[in-house]
Amino acid sequence: MASVEVKQVHKVYQRDTQKVAVLDNLSLTIPQGEFVALMGPSGSGKTTLLNLIGGIDQPTSGDVVVAGTNIAKMSGAALAKWRSTTIGYIFQMYNLIPVLNAEQNVELPLMLVKMSGAERKKRAKFALDLVGLGDRTRHYPRQLSGGQEQRVAIARALVTDPKVLLADEPTGDLDRKSADDVLALLTRLNKEFGKTIVMVTHDPHAAERATRTVHLDKGTLS
Repeated sequence: MASVEVKQVHKVYQRDTQKVAVLDNLSLTIPQGEFVALMGPSGSGKTTLLNLIGGIDQPTSGDVVVAGTNIAKMSGAALAKWRSTTIGYIFQMYNLIPVLNAEQNVELPLMLVKMSGAERKKRAKFALDLVGLGDRTRHYPRQLSGGQEQRVAIARALVTDPKVLLADEPTGDLDRKSADDVLALLTRLNKEFGKTIVMVTHDPHAAERATRTVHLDKGTLS
């Protein structure tokens, strides 16, 4: 069963009077449980493709089917609700809220679903335990290393038990040891928990962790 199906997708942005084609008739199928690395030069459309799969952006034409739902024409509240239960997003810059501790940061996505405070805390603690930070629940981002911050961000992405994890340069801001720890964690989530992962990376070392590497160049797969 396919977890992600991108079918004949075009993405065109309007910049002033100019139309810029970012993705050109792109099709990609990602089976459930696969770990895919997306590589390619800057401007090749990697992050655009990730954002289309995550429902953050929409294609100009074509279909994007994720976990059985065609999200290409969805919008507004329906898309936000779908995203909150289906997609976990991991960014390069962590995007943690400085005034919230690790547990509170991880709880944030659960605010969008009906759940008791006790259940939210329980799930946040489980996610932090999973990423090896069960002893850091009360620590604030400034009290954590970059690698620990990224692991909190991964716990936040996992807390809703999403069907697909999307990672945009998740190790781009980390030293090699911290990067290896994060990559080992993603590998474990894929192998032990069967998570479908799509990771944008410039780093061949990171791409080696994936089960398949896909190269994008000028909006097409090469």
